[in-house]
Amino acid sequence: LLFSPSQAIQYQNNVPTPFSLTAELFDPEGNSKPWIDIRGGDFEEVASENLFPSQRPPPPLEFAHGTTTLSFTFQGGIIVAVDSRASLGSFVGSKTTQKVLPINSHMIGTMAGGAADCQFWIRKIKSEALLHEVEEGRRMSVARASRILANYLYSVRQLQLSLGTMIAGWDEKGPQLYYVDNTGLRIQGDLFAVGSGSTFALGILDTATNRYELSVDEAIALGIRAIRHATFRDAYSGGFINVYLITPEDGWKRVFQEDIARTPEAWQALKQKEESELDIN
Repeated sequence: LLFSPSQAIQYQNNVPTPFSLTAELFDPEGNSKPWIDIRGGDFEEVASENLFPSQRPPPPLEFAHGTTTLSFTFQGGIIVAVDSRASLGSFVGSKTTQKVLPINSHMIGTMAGGAADCQFWIRKIKSEALLHEVEEGRRMSVARASRILANYLYSVRQLQLSLGTMIAGWDEKGPQLYYVDNTGLRIQGDLFAVGSGSTFALGILDTATNRYELSVDEAIALGIRAIRHATFRDAYSGGFINVYLITPEDGWKRVFQEDIARTPEAWQALKQKEESELDIN
């Protein structure tokens, strides 16, 4: 099939064959014919479209996922609270997913949407933040990090990614909180809740009329209560409750972790066991 007409004639003159290569392999205009080898060295002419069937695009991937993430500012810093369940429809893929990813010592990003999309792009921003810190000698601002992420996502919006993240941190301007999604949307605010359980979490957060004046302990308790109630009502949220606090002195740190599956009685028994072990020691 790789012979040209002249090569076929030369090959035919040099090597005796039971059939004419020129006549069999090429039409009168010199164009090669499509052939397939069936059995016993015989050849059968077939239509070219049967040799190379049209490539149909794969069916669209329907994301069926859920999560609950929230963040708000108050007088003592920024509270970020998340659950830890990763699901694909009704299937629980993981109960211990880390939905808060570090960007630098004073900035973090949350995950809501496709886990791979969120992890890739937040880590991309982390690399940009580290490079900025090396070149400029100071930490990247939250506004700059969120703007870079929004620009990246807007440039690939035709890929139909699944991503909704909150970029929270403390910089020279104080506590900063932004929401960025896969369309390139970027919003600054002081309260966000993202995910399938966000409406339930917002219902709890709105009960705190003096949210900005809360103490650190009260703000942490509010975040815990919002995530816990969201997991009770949203079937796609669950696992652990993880709460992070961002302050200008210490940056971000995890201040609370609780397994939602444990009942208050189980926690009380565990606490008593730990206290008894401490007394023995």
